[in-house]
Amino acid sequence: MNKGELVDAVADKASVTKKQADAVLSAALETIIETVADGDKVTLVGFGSFEPRDRKAREGRNPKTGSKMKIPATTVPAFSAGKLFKEKVAP
Repeated sequence: MNKGELVDAVADKASVTKKQADAVLSAALETIIETVADGDKVTLVGFGSFEPRDRKAREGRNPKTGSKMKIPATTVPAFSAGKLFKEKVAP
């Protein structure tokens, strides 16, 4: 399912127009992205949590040449599924 299909499904379930559903979905996603980018956690009970995680610096290899290279430390976004979400996917 892509974003357009998700907007259609939300519009049908919430009995709103596709334009309204798209605006709400886009605003929700933007807010989650901005919050996680600021270093905070977003928890949606039953769905899951979005949070920034620090990844340590490590040594890797260039797949083309095989030479060693340093991969710098970075912060990456992470998602942890909630209990209800997990139970729906794997009953």
